[in-house]
Amino acid sequence: MASDPPDPQPLALRGLQARGTYPRHYRGFVASVAAVARADGLFGLQKGLAAGLLYQGLMNGVRFYCYSLVCQAGLNQQPGGTVVAGAVAGALGAFVGSPAYLVKTQLQAQTVAAMAVGHQHHHQSVLGALETIWRQQGLAGLWRGVGGAVPRVMVGSAAQLATFASAKAWVQEQQWLPEDSWLVALAGGMISSVAVVAVMTPFDVVSTRLYNQPVDGAGRGQLYGGLTDCLVKIWRQEGPLALYKGLGPAYLRLGPHTILSMLFWDELRKLARRHQHQGA
Repeated sequence: MASDPPDPQPLALRGLQARGTYPRHYRGFVASVAAVARADGLFGLQKGLAAGLLYQGLMNGVRFYCYSLVCQAGLNQQPGGTVVAGAVAGALGAFVGSPAYLVKTQLQAQTVAAMAVGHQHHHQSVLGALETIWRQQGLAGLWRGVGGAVPRVMVGSAAQLATFASAKAWVQEQQWLPEDSWLVALAGGMISSVAVVAVMTPFDVVSTRLYNQPVDGAGRGQLYGGLTDCLVKIWRQEGPLALYKGLGPAYLRLGPHTILSMLFWDELRKLARRHQHQGA
């Protein structure tokens, strides 16, 4: 799968300051891309790519596997089963992938001092970051911020899988496309992507803040005490719209991700079923 477009983290990282009281280096998606390219070069636009791929592999591998088990057991046919199964599978995937997401966030936040937004961790590589966090904060430090990541992926996974199933069934009912065509899954993924971005963006902002904040000697965050504390502080000090900072870039990242993930997953399931029928 192609790499994600530049992450909207510079927009999400700015926090606990009222608009107009700080210099704005990142003013929208296009200006942010130009600013990052000027400060860090073109390769800076792919900063954190290795950690991002590791996170996606771990998180989605666990998530889709667990959800498939639920489908095989038929539990998703129960009322609300798809939503619950998607949320639980998402929670397990988020927990397993949390260390990689932590490193990805911190690597993507790094830049030159003149353009820095948020705390700077100065990691040199994915393995170096994992080693540094392990050495300074212990095993628990690798899962710092997981309290924001698990609800984020639970909500996103539940919305993604439930709306995809419903959207795909609706498209099939309309008979616009051949029933077994890959275009049905593509259309379902396009509809699902809108719901995913709408519900995940506030959690993206919160989890970015939690993962990137500085910590004290005991490994406790110095800015936010957890998910609820972060949400309340953002709402009170920056306003409710701050929870949707970076919405445009978020769709450019999560939209194609949802569309392609659902399409490939659906097609792979078809291949698996055909293989099982041929072997029977």
